[in-house]
Amino acid sequence: MKASYQKLIPILVKGNVKFIIIGGVAAVVHGAARATFDLDVVYSRDPDNIIHLVETLAPYSPYLRDAPDGLPFIFDQKTVQSGLNFTLTTQLGNLDLLGEVVGGGTYHDLRPYSEEIEVFGVKCYCLGLEPLISIKRAAGRPKDFEVIAELETILEEKNK
Repeated sequence: MKASYQKLIPILVKGNVKFIIIGGVAAVVHGAARATFDLDVVYSRDPDNIIHLVETLAPYSPYLRDAPDGLPFIFDQKTVQSGLNFTLTTQLGNLDLLGEVVGGGTYHDLRPYSEEIEVFGVKCYCLGLEPLISIKRAAGRPKDFEVIAELETILEEKNK
């Protein structure tokens, strides 16, 4: 099976969802040799974008990842507006929807530090290398420290 992001990114773009790729997929875009099978995005919290997000993802049965079976969860405009960050499983794979990210802020905070890329036949935004390193450092997870070293090496090579 293809990694979820290979299917999810074009669907989000075609649904006119405003988002920025961060996390493992962003690291791979910048040249990291990492295997990642989920998609982490920072999404715009603007009301119109939340509508696009919900309408785009609803057909793929988004549900809270690792939630107990039977837990009531309705992925709709009210839920997204009331929440902020969602770790979801969908029929296309895992998706982390982040309204705000530690060390980086919101979609509008990160957009100026993002680069337009073309992947899987669509154009979208990916967080730049330096801010990606910053948010990985702020997250402070052991798996992030491993990729930080690799990303810093890539940055050094890029700046030569």
